[in-house]
Amino acid sequence: MDDLATRLAAVDARIADAARASGRDPGEITRIVVTKFHPASLVADLYRLGVRDVGENRQQELTAKTEELAGLADLRWHFIGQAQTKKARAIRAAASLVHSVDRPRLADALDRVGEDGDVLEVLLQVNLTDDPGRGGVEPAELEALAEHVAAGCPTLRVRGVMAVAPLDAPAAPAFARLAECSRRLRSVVPDAEWISAGMTADFPEAIAAGATHLRIGSAITGERPLHI
Repeated sequence: MDDLATRLAAVDARIADAARASGRDPGEITRIVVTKFHPASLVADLYRLGVRDVGENRQQELTAKTEELAGLADLRWHFIGQAQTKKARAIRAAASLVHSVDRPRLADALDRVGEDGDVLEVLLQVNLTDDPGRGGVEPAELEALAEHVAAGCPTLRVRGVMAVAPLDAPAAPAFARLAECSRRLRSVVPDAEWISAGMTADFPEAIAAGATHLRIGSAITGERPLHI
């Protein structure tokens, strides 16, 4: 617990420093702790340290942990992994925010399992690489996806964009492209101002590019176990 607290404080200090260096208020940045493969007990420890935003990549793990930790009522669960349409109901039941909507079929599936008056916040994931196998809509198709969700999915609310920086290229230019995607998205959905970008290795560059949500794992949680 002491080591966890130390790592959390160190990352938060780095976030604050990076924000101030970019002329930004650290308070406008949401730090999401990614707890993939870690047990629910670690999430409970994080909660005791004041963490309220946690992220999961896999639906099964998200569902299991939300059920085990149902008593932590103000904990916000972020689904940040690639989503299958057949798991839309389970994802929607567990997640407060879905970061990885990247195609109309997925948006439709998430919308179909919603109920009147129940609005799910979503981000549109953009592929910043040349690899079509990576998750995300092609940048040129972003506005069309945004229009589809905004006009045809009444139980979804588009809040912004999300992306993962390429593994084989500098992060800063990629995040600059994402900031441009964010600007274009706002021509369709004016209040979709959130930008989910930046992980353990590149979150200072993401902050400089305007990221509002950071997805940070091992720098806070420590090395991931092989399984849970």
